[in-house]
Amino acid sequence: MSDVEIPIADPDVGELECERVCEVLRTGQLADGPVVREFEAAFAEYCGAAHGAAVANGTAALHAALVAVGVGPGDRVVTTPFSFVATANAIRLAGAEPVFADVDPETYNLDPDAVEAVLRRQVDVAAVLPVHLYGRPAPMPHLVDLAETYDAALVEDAAQAHGAELDGRRVGSFGDAACFSFYPTKNMTTGEGGLVTTDHEDVAEAVARFANHGRGAATYEHVEVGHNLRMTSLAAAIGLVQLEKLPAFNRARRENARRLTEGLSDASVVLPTEPSGGRHVYHQYTVEHDNRDGLADHLARRGVGTGVYYPTPIHRQPAYADVDVSAPVAERVADRVLSLPVHPGLDESDVAAVVDAVTAYAEVSAR
Repeated sequence: MSDVEIPIADPDVGELECERVCEVLRTGQLADGPVVREFEAAFAEYCGAAHGAAVANGTAALHAALVAVGVGPGDRVVTTPFSFVATANAIRLAGAEPVFADVDPETYNLDPDAVEAVLRRQVDVAAVLPVHLYGRPAPMPHLVDLAETYDAALVEDAAQAHGAELDGRRVGSFGDAACFSFYPTKNMTTGEGGLVTTDHEDVAEAVARFANHGRGAATYEHVEVGHNLRMTSLAAAIGLVQLEKLPAFNRARRENARRLTEGLSDASVVLPTEPSGGRHVYHQYTVEHDNRDGLADHLARRGVGTGVYYPTPIHRQPAYADVDVSAPVAERVADRVLSLPVHPGLDESDVAAVVDAVTAYAEVSAR
C-alpha cells in the first residue's frame, strides 16, 4: 500500500493567521476578550443572524444551544441517526433523550416525513435538531413549519456547513439557534472552537452564561450552573482570518466537486447532488458504492485518501444500545458511503488523479 499522496483533508492556515495570533499574544489577553466579541459579531453577520456566542468546540455549541432554548431533563429531541455522535451526545448532556428519525436516501439529511411521524406520536418533544450533513443544507423550510406546528424549538447542527445556502439564506439563520464547529478539517478552522448563531438575544445571552460558569452581570454572581466552555482569543484571532478566506475556500470546494461530478458521471458510484434552490459547500464529497471497502482499499493503493462518515449509525453505537429505533435508510447508507478528497488544497491534477483512481476500480473489480 502506498503512502497517501492526496489526503482527505488539508487545513489551510497561513502567515496571516500566525500574525493575528502573535498580536493577541502581545496583548496578554488570551482567554477571552474583544477579539472573541469581534469574531462572534462577524460570524453571525456572515450567517445572516443577529447574534453570535463563541464556545470551545462544536459539541459545546450544541450542548449550550440546547440548554439555552430550554431543553432539559424529561425532554426529547428529534434528530438524525446518521451524523457524528456529538449530535446525540449533546442532547443527553442537556439531560434529554434523542429520538431518531430516518434520513432521506439521496441527501442523507433528516427526512421531514419521518420527523413528522415522530412528532405525531411523541408528546414530549422539546426540539428538532437537523444536521446539514457534509455541507448540504437540510430541508429547513419544511422543518421550520414542523417545529412551529408542534411547538418545538429548532436547533441547526451546522458543524459541516459554513456558508451553505438554501433559497438565498445561509444556514445558521433558520432555527432558534444554530451550532458551528471550527475543528481543523472543517471548511474554516480556529484549531478548536465552536459558535452559536441566533436571532434571539436571550438565547445568545444564555449560551454565553452557560459557557462562563453560569455567570451573571457581576463578576462573581453565578445565577445558574454552567461550564467553562469559553473560546480563547487565540482561536478567535485565527477565526477572523479564516472567515475572510471562507468564500474562497468554499468556491474551491465547489469547483473541485464540479470536476469530480463531471469526471465520475459514468463511474459505478452514486454521486452527491446539489439541493434545489440551494448551495452545497462540500465539507465532504461523499459517494456510494456497492463495495465501499473494496473501493477504499483500491484508492489507498493509488495514494488517494478517503474517509467513511459514518460507518455506524448513532443508534447502533454501544452508548445508545438502549434506544429502540427503525432507521433502515441510515443503516443502508452507512454501509455504502465513502468520502473523496474535495478540499481547497487540491489542484486540477489531484482531482484528475482521484477521478482516474475511482474509474479504474471498475476495471480492477471486473477481473
